[in-house]
Amino acid sequence: MSSGIFQFLKSRTFFRNLFILLFAIVGGFIVLTSILNSYTHHGENISVPDLRGLSISKLDSLLVTNSFHFKVIDSLYDGEKKSGTILDQDPAPNSKVKENRTIYLTINSTQPPDVKMPDLVDVSFRQAEAMLQSFGLVTGDIIYRSDMAKNAVLEQLYNNRNIKPGTMLPKGAVIDLVLGDGIGDLDIVVPDLLGLTLEEAWSVVKRVSLTFGNIKYDIGISDTSSAIIYLQNPSSNIGLTLKQGEGIEIFLR
Repeated sequence: MSSGIFQFLKSRTFFRNLFILLFAIVGGFIVLTSILNSYTHHGENISVPDLRGLSISKLDSLLVTNSFHFKVIDSLYDGEKKSGTILDQDPAPNSKVKENRTIYLTINSTQPPDVKMPDLVDVSFRQAEAMLQSFGLVTGDIIYRSDMAKNAVLEQLYNNRNIKPGTMLPKGAVIDLVLGDGIGDLDIVVPDLLGLTLEEAWSVVKRVSLTFGNIKYDIGISDTSSAIIYLQNPSSNIGLTLKQGEGIEIFLR
């Protein structure tokens, strides 16, 4: 029995049948691979178009022509772009993908989001500008008012009305600022500074809410701390007055 099987395995019939079986297996594999490649479009990649900056209303004809689909998954707000404009996409432009791939889009929102109004009162103009920008708001008109606090914010206005901190406003809203001009409303009689040192004179002008204008030393002074004021402008002996925050020019020797 075993010798008969051994003889069959050595026969031509066995090798012929084995060859036919191997041929059928290889042929079937090739046919199956071909069918799968045809079904999945193996190796047939196409480039993703750059859709950024386009209006979403123009996509249908463009993507159908190029065998793509699209889906909006997010929206952001950019005040410098039109609503409905595509801001970002996935897959990225020029990526290689299969036909009928879905492109996921982020578009520019039609309505700006609301942001909180910050508290700008008593901060400097420069700081107020930076705060408005960080909150997504825009600096509008600058209005000066008589006040000792030079360039400090006295009021914050939206649509010509005072706006309280914490009020919700649309992103990009324009905020007008009322600033102090550094000069108050009160009239101050010019003090007499003659014969005083710079330090002594500073105590006087600060006490009456004035300041210095130009400070000029005569040539050859070696010790400015002991220099004496010999001339001032305006003079104190003619009853002149200055507004709060204005300066007096002094000359020392």
